[in-house]
Amino acid sequence: MSSTTAGGRMTSLARAELTLLGRSRATLVTAVAVPLLLPLSVRAAIDEMDLADAGLTVGTVLLPAAVGFSLLFAVYSALTSAYVVRREELVLKRLRTGELRDKEILLATALPASAIGLAQCVLMAVGGTVLLDLGAPPAPHLAVAGVLMGLVLCGALAAVTATFTRTAESAQVTSLPLLFVSMLGSGVTVPLEVLPDRVASVCELLPLTPVITLVRAAWTGDLPAYEALGALAVALAWTCLAVFAVRRWFRWEPRR
Repeated sequence: MSSTTAGGRMTSLARAELTLLGRSRATLVTAVAVPLLLPLSVRAAIDEMDLADAGLTVGTVLLPAAVGFSLLFAVYSALTSAYVVRREELVLKRLRTGELRDKEILLATALPASAIGLAQCVLMAVGGTVLLDLGAPPAPHLAVAGVLMGLVLCGALAAVTATFTRTAESAQVTSLPLLFVSMLGSGVTVPLEVLPDRVASVCELLPLTPVITLVRAAWTGDLPAYEALGALAVALAWTCLAVFAVRRWFRWEPRR
């Protein structure tokens, strides 16, 4: 029976999680509305930047920013809340008593938010290409690699954040540090190309920076192969570190 396979179990749980996600207005606003509105709010600030000297345009800054907002809010922030709420409501504990394995529970719970984030990234890419007059990306494989790596990384980081988050309300607070650091230092709102070299070198090591770098390079086409591999290595290192932290410290029962 399909329900006894890993795929069948995860599909059933992901469908249930999608239903619960649709019932939470606050989570829906965070996952759907915020990522779509934030790019509009930063457009004025981007227009004021001296991008020509850095070889950038408004489009090559705004489109990666939109992708970054989708990953941060539709996936990371929304999924952090989902993990915390399911844990505090004893859902995760009950799921562990059935056929589902731990990794299946975490992955299935992440699927709806990840699907929303992926759909938004595709929508942003298509819409940005048309509305910002960017044209087709000369290196689309970099965008694909960046977005897929970003989905995995943000999902893992959400589980890490949920580990030390006590309540659903506090999830809005515990997710803020990564949100702010990523928006300000990972090239989401301020491209690394306009920062001082020393500051940019440090920011290159932040979790979301490789994702934004790869997505932007997909349209600029000026990222050497060794730099692309370096960006992937940084993202992979953060992902492995996050997965280790989840396996070591993730809490399945309510924090009392």
